[in-house]
Amino acid sequence: MVRATIDGEAHEFGEGLSILDAARSLGLDVPTLCHEERLRPNAVCRVCLVSLEGQPRPVPSCSTPLVEGMAITTTGPELEAARRGALRLLAASYPAGAVRRAPGKPLHRLFKRYGLERECRGSPDPSRLDAAHPYLHVDMSQCIECYRCVRICDELQGQFVWHVWFRGERTKVVAGDGGRLRDSDCVACGACVDTCPSGALEDHTVLAARWPSRWTRTTCPYCGVGCEMEVGTSRGKVVTVRPARGSAVGKGHLCSKGRYAWGWVASSERATRPMLREGADWRPVSWRKALAHVAARLAELKKRHGPDSLAVLGSARATNEDNYVAQKFARVVLGTHNVDCCARVCHAPSAAALSEMLGAGASTSSFDDLERARCILVCGANATENHPVVGARIKQAALRGAALIVVDPRRIELARYARLHLRPRPGTNIALLNAMASTILAEGLVAESFVRERVDGRPELEAFLGAWSPERAEGICGVPASQIREAARLYARARPAMSVHGLGMTEHSQGTEAVMCLVNLALLTGNLGVPGGGVNPLRGQNNVQGSAHMGCEPHHLTGYAAIENSRHRFEERWQAPLPASPGLDLMEMMDAARDGRLKALFAIGYDVLLTNPHAAATLAALRRLELVVVQDLFLTRTAREVATVFLPAGSAFEKDGTFMNAERRVQRVRAILPPPGKAKPDWQIVCELARAMGHSQGFAFTSAQQIWDEVRTVWPAGAGMSWARLEGAGLQWPCPSEGHPGTQLLHVGTFANGGRAALRRVDYRESPEQPDESFPMVLISGRSLYQFNAGTMTGRTPNNALRPRDLLDISPVDAGRIGLRDGEQAVVRSRHGETQLPVHLDDRVRSGEVFATFQTEEAFLNRVTGDGRDGRTNTPEYKLTAVRVEKLAGATSREP
Repeated sequence: MVRATIDGEAHEFGEGLSILDAARSLGLDVPTLCHEERLRPNAVCRVCLVSLEGQPRPVPSCSTPLVEGMAITTTGPELEAARRGALRLLAASYPAGAVRRAPGKPLHRLFKRYGLERECRGSPDPSRLDAAHPYLHVDMSQCIECYRCVRICDELQGQFVWHVWFRGERTKVVAGDGGRLRDSDCVACGACVDTCPSGALEDHTVLAARWPSRWTRTTCPYCGVGCEMEVGTSRGKVVTVRPARGSAVGKGHLCSKGRYAWGWVASSERATRPMLREGADWRPVSWRKALAHVAARLAELKKRHGPDSLAVLGSARATNEDNYVAQKFARVVLGTHNVDCCARVCHAPSAAALSEMLGAGASTSSFDDLERARCILVCGANATENHPVVGARIKQAALRGAALIVVDPRRIELARYARLHLRPRPGTNIALLNAMASTILAEGLVAESFVRERVDGRPELEAFLGAWSPERAEGICGVPASQIREAARLYARARPAMSVHGLGMTEHSQGTEAVMCLVNLALLTGNLGVPGGGVNPLRGQNNVQGSAHMGCEPHHLTGYAAIENSRHRFEERWQAPLPASPGLDLMEMMDAARDGRLKALFAIGYDVLLTNPHAAATLAALRRLELVVVQDLFLTRTAREVATVFLPAGSAFEKDGTFMNAERRVQRVRAILPPPGKAKPDWQIVCELARAMGHSQGFAFTSAQQIWDEVRTVWPAGAGMSWARLEGAGLQWPCPSEGHPGTQLLHVGTFANGGRAALRRVDYRESPEQPDESFPMVLISGRSLYQFNAGTMTGRTPNNALRPRDLLDISPVDAGRIGLRDGEQAVVRSRHGETQLPVHLDDRVRSGEVFATFQTEEAFLNRVTGDGRDGRTNTPEYKLTAVRVEKLAGATSREP
């Protein structure tokens, strides 16, 4: 403890505080301008000055450490005069109109506090105005040169967009090379706007609307990072979003999607009434009629064809409560285990591998371990685009000295900061990882005591990996043997080391086994159950971890509990028998529909047709169904082409509940607006349908909290997560009791399975989907920074100005060989279909490979992807499709 006197009173404080920290902990209002709690102290504004006994001059409180025995004065005539003088200098050139327009700005509040509003005599300077960016408005005539924008871009986001030019009176802050912000490397995270105290940087939305009258804290509805945010509303409309300070995950940061891409909430395209298909047209009907129709059709099909002719898909965009009710509806009302969610097409391999080897199908550690790791292995995850806040944290860790290893065929942004960038041929991850494990064993880099005490199967794995030299792997994966050895040494020696992986690992024919190879590396090096270590899947959608964990999975119940091991517990709680026959996953549902065995599909928040691989086969299967019920925010492609009933759902902005992020953290989602029109929360629709089918018992919930309380009764590891406890920053499971703090780190001392872990021998098998003379290139599909998944939400926002359409990224060498110029339309053909895309010449893509996103329905990239599946989980092989790229006949150039 540190003892100090502040304003005449003695106090004790913790170690490592600044004087400003200590004063604020006492509730003292020491003014600041350049200071920001997310940033290192800078002490340029001189507004936070305090007096120290024995010091001749005041000192900046933000940058002066608190020391034992200090006697500090935070206010007084001399200090107030010094602060007023510093502010008067700023006011002399500051535009008066800005103060009137936004009195809540920190600078403007200080002007008022010190009576300086009338001393603002500056005028706007049109030459310093930049309004070209779709989200960020720049008016540097309001800049006070506190440099918070420069520092937050450097220290939090790591984008280095803002720069200080010149010195003295000529000093100015500029973006990029001094031109427009839109033309710089800005990623529209909004951190500079969020920190700016003067209004020099502001959101267009705030300038166009009145300042919010209400703020509501909730969780972002985009990726699985789970950043918390505060949504500002005025007159029943969202007008702005800002990051939640003190967020356990985002640390006061958001990405462009979370901060700005919320316009879809008020889109005129929102579907707001239940509808029934009549021929080619939709007919709006009442909820009573729509639900009666669905109930009657499901009952009829169940009677004629049996319960396993019916299936339900939960939603990774919906809450835990929505998904819990959906899977309970499938099992109790319909009587089938045919229930799944989009975890099937992304991280089912991660859950399967981690569960089988370690006993828990989820991340072994927390995002905070990124700051503890000495080595971070990023495999098949373009984190700065697909998980931008985590990507920024990885970037900052590398800048602080952590050894970063990137495994990705493309030269993604993180590769700039990596000690090593390994570029395996798509589909050869196992060869690479086996060779890394072989090197660790051959060179004596094993954590001997950890393996001896906690791991089985070393002799068998060592004998198997004797044949997997880096030279052999090089011939398969294309990564030089020297780089493989270097990566293995770095990962094994720089302990603790953690891995994060994405769909570049899982969406392959050996996706589950590739994750097992990552677990092998962690087991051999003792990087499990230790801070800064672990194996961590970066989940793609906001609640993909939660939707599967709630039981939207054919082989597991809530809590990822195996059906046969947990049958009695659920039957007793639900007062209903569970189905005896095994269930179908999503891809098996498509097979069954194609074969005529599946008759009805209830798809909640899932555009199956647009996002499933091999679109022609998916469409043919869906068209064979007798009943397709789509419950969603918009009339999706699935709804328009094959649905017979449409039910309008409320979004994450319009209901209460919880999400579960990629680090096992359950967080609150709060209603900000009422659902539009006749739309309702997903859980409410499902409960009303259950009651319409005669199942009032078990579906009489009246709130999301009631549903969550039932979840806790059937999921022992979540029993301690009461609704009240989740009001804070959320909790990570396991959390078995209300006195339990939650679990940041799994497998400490013992594995979740209660015993030892066994290493796995995984042999490489070449995917059947290989290039040949007819299809000589490999297509890799993925996401981009500004668009999310299939673009259902982001495609209805100004993000379209930043990423308007799908592009085909191709190397200049291949483009020249084909005769393609930047912006020209190309035809992409595979063995499964074709599409057209404008090309983008990109030297980050290797010759022989192309990359494309799947955000637009016009491109409909999944017309090209094929039938390949992971052998254990049926996850589609999106990351490897053999294609031929041709110039579109008669096409003209246009800039992408």
